[in-house]
Order: sequence, then structure tokens, then C-alpha cells
Amino acid sequence: MKTGIVAIAATLAFSVAAYAAGSGDEEVSAETEAAIMAKLTAMECQMAPDDIEVTEDGYELDDVICKGGKQFDIELDKQLNETGRRAE
Repeated sequence: MKTGIVAIAATLAFSVAAYAAGSGDEEVSAETEAAIMAKLTAMECQMAPDDIEVTEDGYELDDVICKGGKQFDIELDKQLNETGRRAE
């Protein structure tokens, strides 16, 4: 029984590690990060640069705080045009 549990645990650990290695976490270039932060400033919003995520279609900005204290997740396309906004 213990051997079976150890084998299952090892398989799960390997699967999680393989998923993490292949998840495609891309880094945002310094130029793109600066452009996104400038766009947010013009929108009277702010966020931590670490909360910029690369997506298949562009970027997702998590935990953006805008004037008035409202918090959003904002989606941008690859040209940095806003394509979606969800209130949190």
C-alpha cells in the first residue's frame, strides 16, 4: 500500500513539474513593460509590473487600481489596445 502511495505521489510531482516547465511563462520586455505602464498612467491607473502576464492574444494586467480606487483586470492585445476589463 505504501509503495502505491509513493508511486502516485512521485507521478503527481513529476506531472506538476512538467506542466510548470512547459507552461510558456514568457517575460515581458522592458520596452513593452514601459509602454504598458505609460498607458496606465494616461488612464489614471497603476499596478505592479510583476502583474503583467503574456497571453496568446497579448497581455493580461492583473490587479490594476484606477482613479477612485476601483480594481480591474485589463486585457490588452499585442498592439496594447484595451480589449477587455473586469471589475474585481
